[in-house]
Amino acid sequence: MTISSHIRLALPGDGVMLAADAYGETAAPPVFFFHGGGQSRRSWTGTARMVARAGYRGITVDLRGHGESGWAADGDYFVDAYARDVEHLLAWAGRPAALVGASRGGQAAFIAASRHPKQVSLVMLADVAPWNAQSGLKRIFKFLAESLDGYTSVDEAADALAHLLERPRVADASGLAKMMRTAPDGRLFWQWDPATAKPDFLAPPEEEAAMVAAARRITCPTVLVRGSLSDLVPPENAARFKALMPHLVMVEAQGAGHMFTGDRNDAFGATLLEYLRKFAPV
Repeated sequence: MTISSHIRLALPGDGVMLAADAYGETAAPPVFFFHGGGQSRRSWTGTARMVARAGYRGITVDLRGHGESGWAADGDYFVDAYARDVEHLLAWAGRPAALVGASRGGQAAFIAASRHPKQVSLVMLADVAPWNAQSGLKRIFKFLAESLDGYTSVDEAADALAHLLERPRVADASGLAKMMRTAPDGRLFWQWDPATAKPDFLAPPEEEAAMVAAARRITCPTVLVRGSLSDLVPPENAARFKALMPHLVMVEAQGAGHMFTGDRNDAFGATLLEYLRKFAPV
């Protein structure tokens, strides 16, 4: 099917407005997409368009403090704040929705779904588990800390991103400009509130506890797509997640590392469509 041009939305979060793009028919079953920390809703555009062509309404959302969404006036960027935003989106949808999330966005979706079993048809997690490997966390924390000083050019930002993802640098870095903001002095910064990178918000003990509690109470179908090369969710942590939550379905994305969705949207989309058709058929 053909889909209409995307519609820009301003959606209600918990005290913040959330920027979103919607693809597909308004009356179609909603599928919300949530990105990882430091990313934006653009990382899910390809997959959202794919599900729209299959008869769903794909809605990509900027998390609080990211992209074009509002920054938290009270500075609250704990995982529960992100989860409360997802709860508000479920209320706005007014019908059962599927939730898809990578990294921080996956945590928020998972916790929110555990609190509203009748409002969620499916949760699909991209490289998310209650426990994270310290090696992966240190790599991400280092990138966030270094990025707080900004960059002199998109080429410098591209170099830093390539180092984080441990992949070759993109030949044309100009596309990164839409993911950045320019400070009065001309330096470039990623399009997120620097407060989100405060140590208090980076994997505190409360985050693990919230994820474990959610795993114990969640009842809706849940699928974990783990990157086979992930240094954040190694096989032993995925197995531990499965033991805690027996109905969890595990799928492995071969050759992919953490935050793989931006590079492997088509492959991830095919897996998502398989489970949408199973648990939330149009």
